[in-house]
Amino acid sequence: MGSRVSREDFEWVYTDQPHASRRQEILAKYPEIKSLMKPDSNLIWIVIMMVLIQLVAFYLVKDLDWKWVIFWAYTFGSCINHSMTLAIHEISHNSAFGHYKAMWNRWFGMFANLPIGVPYSVSFKRYHMDHHRYLGANGIDVDIPTDFEGWFFCTTFRKFIWVILQPLFYTFRPLFINPKPVTYLEIINTVTQIIFDIIIYYFLGVKSLVYMLAASLLGLGLHPISGHFIAEHYMFLKGHETYSYYGPLNLLTFNVGYHNEHHDFPSVPGKSLPLVRKIAAEYYDNLPHYNSWVKVLYDFVTDDTISPYSRMKRHQKGKVALD
Repeated sequence: MGSRVSREDFEWVYTDQPHASRRQEILAKYPEIKSLMKPDSNLIWIVIMMVLIQLVAFYLVKDLDWKWVIFWAYTFGSCINHSMTLAIHEISHNSAFGHYKAMWNRWFGMFANLPIGVPYSVSFKRYHMDHHRYLGANGIDVDIPTDFEGWFFCTTFRKFIWVILQPLFYTFRPLFINPKPVTYLEIINTVTQIIFDIIIYYFLGVKSLVYMLAASLLGLGLHPISGHFIAEHYMFLKGHETYSYYGPLNLLTFNVGYHNEHHDFPSVPGKSLPLVRKIAAEYYDNLPHYNSWVKVLYDFVTDDTISPYSRMKRHQKGKVALD
């Protein structure tokens, strides 16, 4: 069942991060990678298509038996909604309209947020930028589990429950680690989402609303795609804090599996990350990586040496610029 672990099981390090130094070295050798730092217009049409697909799904499930509502929420809706969260991840990096039209990306993120059911695109942008600037920084990077998570979810069964409840922890963790003042964009995001949810309930009924919310909860919890949450930064190998995944689920996740490449070059859209790896192959081919997110989930739950504490955590020094 695993043994009790403590806060000291976090891997505490100085503030140095490998991604900045590797990025500098790669760009010096392969300056052509800079040409990949441009918007991905295809992202716009893909997001619109996914929103329309979910709207059709909301209509199709409105008169089904409850068991089929939940079945389709897990087998189909969960894949769309989880994929949409990763589209929002792309949009948070301004990959849809580019850095010169930053606000267009924020409005588009709210649109992409609609079928997820819970407002989060604007808040995600704010916290995700901290994750890139201050990877693993104590009290700043909310991707790092809380001390309670590491202390309590330390056995096979409890880690299994933790995986199921991941979307809830990602939702509430910022309130405990790094709360930020609410912005007007977050208010607009919330009001827009609530109005959309009310419209779905009024015109299509409670089953469509439950399908939408269940698809998000199930798709971000115990689901094959959710392996990326753990695969990205949990140290299955001591000293390695970021891992890439090169399996087929990248097709549904805007290549978020290319995670070393993404942290090295966050301005490169997901569609071009495989090209980054191809150009600078000698920098990535020898890094530890995964080919199965399902196996990552299984190993995390069953391996007594891995827990929410299995993260590299930094003492942040100097001036910190937060949004």
